[in-house]
Amino acid sequence: MVSDFLTAEELASYLKVDIMTVYRLAKNRKIPASKVGHLWRFKKTEIDEWFRSSHVNGNTQNN
Repeated sequence: MVSDFLTAEELASYLKVDIMTVYRLAKNRKIPASKVGHLWRFKKTEIDEWFRSSHVNGNTQNN
C-alpha cells in the first residue's frame, strides 16, 4: 500500500532529523530505503524495525 511508504521529508520529520541526514543514510545504505526514479521511499515498518534494532539501552550501535 502506498500509504505504508514515507518520503524523505516525512521520514526526516518522523525521526526528528535534518533531511540531509536521511539522504546521507539512504545513500550510504545505513537505513532501509528504495529509490524510485530519483526519489527515495522508506517503508515505515522497516524504518521502525531498523530504529529498534539500531538502539540498545538508549544508545546507538556503531555499525
